[in-house]
Amino acid sequence: MSVDLVRIVDSIHREKNIPKEVLFEGLQSALATAARKHYPDAADITVTIDPDTGRIATVKDGEPVEPPDFGRIAAQTAKQVIIQKIREAERDTLFDEFDVLRGEMVTGTIQRFEGGAVTVNLGKTDGLLPRSESIPGESHHPGERVRAIVLDVRKVGQRVKIILSRTHPDFVRRLFELEIPEIADQTIQIRALAREAGYRSKVAVSSLDQKVDAVGACVGVRGTRIKNIVDELGGERIDIVRWNDALQVLIPNALQPAEIEEVLLCNLLGRAIVLVRDDQLSLAIGRRGQNVRLASKLVGWDIEIMTSEELDELIDKAVGQFSALEGCDADLSNRLVEQGILSYDDLSIMEIDDLVNTIEGLDEELARGLVSQSEQLAEQAEQDDLPRRKGARATPAAPVPEAEGAAEAGSFSIEDLAGEPPIGEAADSGIEPPDGLAASDEPVDADADPDPATDPDALDDDGSREDAGHDEEPAEQEAAYGSHDIDLADEAGHVEHRGHEVTHPPIDEENPEEDEDRTPDIGVGTVLASSRAEEGPDAGDESSEEDRPAPPIPDPDAPAADEAETPGPDSPERPAMDPNQP
Repeated sequence: MSVDLVRIVDSIHREKNIPKEVLFEGLQSALATAARKHYPDAADITVTIDPDTGRIATVKDGEPVEPPDFGRIAAQTAKQVIIQKIREAERDTLFDEFDVLRGEMVTGTIQRFEGGAVTVNLGKTDGLLPRSESIPGESHHPGERVRAIVLDVRKVGQRVKIILSRTHPDFVRRLFELEIPEIADQTIQIRALAREAGYRSKVAVSSLDQKVDAVGACVGVRGTRIKNIVDELGGERIDIVRWNDALQVLIPNALQPAEIEEVLLCNLLGRAIVLVRDDQLSLAIGRRGQNVRLASKLVGWDIEIMTSEELDELIDKAVGQFSALEGCDADLSNRLVEQGILSYDDLSIMEIDDLVNTIEGLDEELARGLVSQSEQLAEQAEQDDLPRRKGARATPAAPVPEAEGAAEAGSFSIEDLAGEPPIGEAADSGIEPPDGLAASDEPVDADADPDPATDPDALDDDGSREDAGHDEEPAEQEAAYGSHDIDLADEAGHVEHRGHEVTHPPIDEENPEEDEDRTPDIGVGTVLASSRAEEGPDAGDESSEEDRPAPPIPDPDAPAADEAETPGPDSPERPAMDPNQP
């Protein structure tokens, strides 16, 4: 029994990497719990196990006793205690193993997706890659190998929760160490790093060996080294910046590729004013301020980019504001501006001791008064500006006065409003108006009733036009088409009718008499036959379909239908056909 116990403990120690001392302590606690159930009247029971021989010694109320023969319940209790102790020991061991890996890179296999998070198999346990720690725009699939750094390790119940990250700046740092041997052996050092995951990163590097170019070693031959890092980051742009201890040199390097004219440092505020030309302003700021934002993180200073003209205006305004403060003359205002204090906001956040020790001729009482006045004026300016900003967002745009009479002047298009002559004037000068617009100087009455014959909005729900004052429908048209279901005709004379195509034959202009005896080819079933079948055999004329005379072919030179004969109230206007079309 003793030999078997030592062998089992040694096996668990090798398999789960749990110290033997922890296992023996768990066994002793489990056996003591079982012994208390066997000796319910005992006040104190302790159990010890010799780690070398495995011999078990039991002490009851200070007197050694033989280890009891546990019953089924006591043995089951001891088993549960042993299992719990082993799980706790295993959790603590796993926690200690990954806790030392915080900030280090690990590689795992993607197992599954849970609510946007990715579960990664790390071998002994699983890690969790939340959506917030994934690079924007990247996608994964089960079974894919993925790299990440250990961001956090937590104990949650009986488990260890490992949080992974691919957006942390240290992930880029570990990739540089992995891909660039000079960084791994400390020949090249990464002095600073700023990152916006998925978009852009700036890495400042320096070399301890003057013979090794830090930037060139990171880029590699034809960019091979940096390309591997960019591919791992999903195409994220990486700027390699040459480090320099002087801020006047480091800040222009960090703002590359923009060309910098001058850098002014404001030590009291930790701010750098960077002067650039007008054509370099947008390049220095970057898209949505990304370039200057990353450069500011890289150097650890607030960076404001402006032109020389803007700085001069800002200085003049600041001198005027400070001169209006009680106890501050023009000379003191200039000394404040020389330290980079350019507004009430800047002066309100200054420390009294810093002002007194830095600015000559300024005592503590005056400095306290200037700071107090600046706080009040800055707060008042913010309160005054708040309603104006809210009103600018809530007030709709006012109508353009020039556009109020645009319609009366004959302007009907964007080109007219942009400065082109009105359509009426263009027609008088020989300029053709746009298609569909008539050259007329008459004002347009927006309240006038639309013409039912031309306005498509005058159609009924069934597709027919409203009564436009027409009283009758030609009998020939009723006989030819049998109903008023014809809606539209295209230029080729094709008419849509309930899914059938009605084709009018071409007219022979040289022998119009021969065409008078021709009847139109209706296609699949004639409209007349279907109409009379719906009305019944006794409706209308009793003559057969063969005896009915053919409808007259419209004359192309005849006036329009609404000028010659007016259609009935329930029938749409019959569209005129082009005789030149087949």
